Amino acid sequence: MLVMARGKPYLSKSRIISAWQCPKKLHLEKHHPELGVVSARTESLFATGHQVGAISQQLYGTADSVEIPFNRKMSLMVQQTRALLDSGADFPIFEATFQYDGVLVRVDVLIPETGGWRAIEVKASTSVKDYHVLDCAIQDWVMRHVGLPVTSISLAHINNQFVYRGGENYNGLLAEVDVTDEVRTVEPTVDVLISRARDAVTGPMPEIRVGTQCTKPYECQFIKYCWPTDAEYPIAGLGGSKAKLGNYVALGYQDIRDVDVESISADTQLRIHRVTCSGEPEILDGARKTLEALPYPRYYLDFETIGPAVPLWEGTRPYAPVPVQWSCHIDDGAGDGSYVNMRHEEFLDLSGDPPMRALTERMIECLGNTGPVLMYTNYEETVINGLIDLFPDLEEPLAKIIDRLFDLHPIVKVNYYHPKMLGSWSIKAVLPTIAPQLDYANLEGIKEGTAASGGFIEAIGPETSPERKVGTVAALLPIRHRGDGRDRAVFLS
Repeated sequence: MLVMARGKPYLSKSRIISAWQCPKKLHLEKHHPELGVVSARTESLFATGHQVGAISQQLYGTADSVEIPFNRKMSLMVQQTRALLDSGADFPIFEATFQYDGVLVRVDVLIPETGGWRAIEVKASTSVKDYHVLDCAIQDWVMRHVGLPVTSISLAHINNQFVYRGGENYNGLLAEVDVTDEVRTVEPTVDVLISRARDAVTGPMPEIRVGTQCTKPYECQFIKYCWPTDAEYPIAGLGGSKAKLGNYVALGYQDIRDVDVESISADTQLRIHRVTCSGEPEILDGARKTLEALPYPRYYLDFETIGPAVPLWEGTRPYAPVPVQWSCHIDDGAGDGSYVNMRHEEFLDLSGDPPMRALTERMIECLGNTGPVLMYTNYEETVINGLIDLFPDLEEPLAKIIDRLFDLHPIVKVNYYHPKMLGSWSIKAVLPTIAPQLDYANLEGIKEGTAASGGFIEAIGPETSPERKVGTVAALLPIRHRGDGRDRAVFLS
């Protein structure tokens, strides 16, 4: 296994990028990985990257192209790559692996060209970011030092205007951008970054203040370790600029109540601070008056969607939210207003066939022609507009539903805040303070949208065994009965 080179610690490209984001992050990755907590979102991003990588091999591959398989003995990958190049390979090579002075990189795609090789880095993002150029510069630094003639370097990213037409034809899914000039401009800084990364690995833990680097460009898995979380109302719950919050932490503040009110200027932060210091929720009368004025019947609608980078069904685009389930509680005004006494309807199709048409028709039938359709934030409106794009013949009834949408979020935000919301008016933050029995954290199985999307895709996969499918469906059930409008209906209960 490649561990040391000339007494220097082994560095991968990802480790150098970690040190660029925050040297403390790399130090912890190396010496205390057990302190990290990888979020479901981060895990989903990893899975998406692998999926997009597989498609890139389909798009750039030829009958004789070769992939260098991953091997924990990294020197073997380097040797296999060198053997291919020395043999006069004139076909695409995927995951070509190079090492120089203890720095190892794996290049997504190498395409032979007259006079050398065209390198392509594949990303699941929808545009070229500054740190992508740095990523490519590290690769170029290594390839240049090992003597590989690189004619150009490109970054291939997701084209979010691509519309899948079926038949496993993904031509056009990736948009390729030549970044050679930018890479060669940035490359002189790579030596400095490598030195910085080596210091982070071999030296003591760097003293780095928390701040914007904790979430940009990537969410750091050590946030809970670095940010104070033992307080009743952790300082991060004040919200606003990560840089300013970091300054509060540097001053020794642990709890929102520690902060000097004179240092706060933003209205929302002042409100959070005031209510938190009071220890009591703020409940204004405007919400009750507004909500009581709503006519019946009232429909509490919730979607579950997927938005894969690689579209599954004809007519869909990368990352566009595609509804696969809806659930609705209906209050006709005859009961006591409690969600447990409301009529409930839902749609969930796990056959693997495109569910959107049947989902849409059933929803139109369920929602009828009158009465407000309650949502939380405008996500449902975004989803319904997407359905209009898919089914122009249903535009009229769908547009009428959009006209009936009533967003609870701004009403709640203006009229309600509880200290335990910790600066967030998301439904996951608000709901436990109103109805603890509906706390998302108490769900069994899948608890949130990212995991629900992954669970659904797994459930409909043809390669999923019947036993695994049953288990995945069972895990999805809490989502079906959480996302059934109860989390909206409770605001009027």
